[in-house]
Amino acid sequence: MKNLTKPKGLKPPFSWEQRHILIQDRVWFAPDCLTSSEFQFPGWSHPDIFGNDLPVKIEYCSGNGEWITKKAFDDPHSNWVAIEKRFDRTRLIWSKIKKMKLNNLFVICGEGHCVTSRYFFDRSINEVFINFPDPWPKRRHAKHRILKNPFIEQLLRILRSEGTLTVVTDDVDYSESLNNLMKGHTAFLPAYSSPYYRNQIEGYGSSFFDQLWREKGREIRYHLYHKRRGVA
Repeated sequence: MKNLTKPKGLKPPFSWEQRHILIQDRVWFAPDCLTSSEFQFPGWSHPDIFGNDLPVKIEYCSGNGEWITKKAFDDPHSNWVAIEKRFDRTRLIWSKIKKMKLNNLFVICGEGHCVTSRYFFDRSINEVFINFPDPWPKRRHAKHRILKNPFIEQLLRILRSEGTLTVVTDDVDYSESLNNLMKGHTAFLPAYSSPYYRNQIEGYGSSFFDQLWREKGREIRYHLYHKRRGVA
């Protein structure tokens, strides 16, 4: 008998030609930023998602899910959402959900900005995490970074009052670019004074890239921002 908790237990639910938006077995498939007048996001408390009104916390660019599955296991009184656009990585997260019986973890297979802007409700998220986003270090590639003004505005919209955004990076240039970017969004307040980051947060958790860059002697920078109280 096949072990359906292994990554290959999650099969593509449709062919490329038939791709569409679908929520099934703790996975929300949102391929290629497709739009559909037939699909309406039912909300985090819907039985197909979490079925409760616990706080919702999101990690964008979740990779193989090592960080978020540990957080979901350690914090059963919160709902956790992993967003990962690659199907092979989504499979790995889904497999961990099944093996660890994580009813408080849900994975979205799709591009974070598109899914957020089109479907997430206003002021519905408590915390956002972005761990080791691709820094796209070459200037001509910077346009591919996830943290750009339009995406920051979307995070501001979906976060509850005093909600938080945490960004972790090993890339010095990306760190400085992020600080400059966030200065233009006065609705977000940095939690740390200049230089606006810390090198460690107790109990934050680890991941593949965290371990990799530490072993290579890289400096890890944790940036934390709070949404101002009273901001819509």
